[in-house]
Amino acid sequence: MLERDGGRDRGGVPGPESVTDLTTLDASALTALTRSGQVRAEAVVRAHLNRVAARDAEVMAWAWLEPEAAIAAARALDAAAAKGAARGPLFGVPIGVKDVFQTKDMPTQQGSPLYAGHRPGIDAASIDTLRAAGAIILGKTTTVEFAGGFGQHPPTRHPLDHDRSPGGTSSGTAAAVADRQIALGLGTQTAGSTIRPASFCGVHAMKPSWGAVSREGVKFISVSLDTVTWMARSVEDLELVSEVYGLSDAVPWAARPLRAMRIGVCRTPAWDAASDAVREGLARAAERLAAAGVAVSDIDLPDAFSGLRDAQLAVMMGEARPALLNEYRSHPTLLDPRYIDVIEGGWHVPPAKLRAALDLGARCRITFDALAEPFDAILTPSATDEAPIFGNGTGNAAFNQIWSLLHVPCINLPVLAGPNGLPIGLTLTGPRFSDRRLLTTAQSVEPVLRNAA
Repeated sequence: MLERDGGRDRGGVPGPESVTDLTTLDASALTALTRSGQVRAEAVVRAHLNRVAARDAEVMAWAWLEPEAAIAAARALDAAAAKGAARGPLFGVPIGVKDVFQTKDMPTQQGSPLYAGHRPGIDAASIDTLRAAGAIILGKTTTVEFAGGFGQHPPTRHPLDHDRSPGGTSSGTAAAVADRQIALGLGTQTAGSTIRPASFCGVHAMKPSWGAVSREGVKFISVSLDTVTWMARSVEDLELVSEVYGLSDAVPWAARPLRAMRIGVCRTPAWDAASDAVREGLARAAERLAAAGVAVSDIDLPDAFSGLRDAQLAVMMGEARPALLNEYRSHPTLLDPRYIDVIEGGWHVPPAKLRAALDLGARCRITFDALAEPFDAILTPSATDEAPIFGNGTGNAAFNQIWSLLHVPCINLPVLAGPNGLPIGLTLTGPRFSDRRLLTTAQSVEPVLRNAA
């Protein structure tokens, strides 16, 4: 931690004199300091490790932590920079990684006893890309077993209320980002495993278009759905990671003033599951946008979309069977009984049902892309309510499932609060490969939406 106090530099970025705790800064502010040489990467990493040491006994967000390795990596970055090496766009930023990503220097245990202590000895492509950008991997964050929603659940608690769940399956990433233990975190999403916990914990999150980021070296539960995702503390940070991963849009979209924007409000076929807080919050958000000059209109999805939640579940379960078959055959006594049920029992999805679900998703993707194309974004709930009580599951993915099956990008904005004062998010979505459009739109509308809380 920095001990001094006072002033800001002329560019509006906190100077080292003004910062008493580096963990209060988002990644964009941190990189402004580290890349300019005002703060060393080692100082940033040590500040976040101090935060972990002070808080993680209560939050329990980590499956594996490598403090000494993280400090050594930061020192190496600082030393290389001192000799003239380029400082990458994530120089010195501490990142936590959901424990389904392969990492060359720490275990990848997938939340499962089958992989206790397993070291693959290689980085997933997405991890390699982050390291090349100067990021420091602090460790592996907790996950529900195999990131599939079934199996063993981690002990991770909500950082604002330890009696509640942070959500799943990217539990540890959401909790650690929300608790300022890391500036950025990687997750995955099959149904709602990123957007939902981000909503519960009050952090920003992005599920990019399916296929936009390499999944090489990430455990699959569903080859047709799984997507690499990230969480942060600002839209600017989501944009920063998007640039590192080279995201680009299918259709160019220039930034526009609020009075030139169009936002569609979509309640989705899951609207009956929404709490009063979500219903009222979405209505207030629409009113605020309209008052700011945005052209707001309701979007009703065609009747065929009412089958997408069941189709998403069928695809997830149908593809989980081949994804876990090797574990089932090799270690049947160690595989959780709920996953065995996916393979041979009540959750088994016959091939004809799986094909029908995949076909419905494919047809609806084309329809939704055309429906959403004229809008800057579609606004929809991120979760059905506040975070659930711990032990009562990880929350309902009803407002996430259809977007995961449609392969569209989603951004969670933590702009609402529930009756207990806990966060509730709203999602911006749009056509496939409109990721940068959504980021631009999010930067413009988030200040307006925050007034809806």
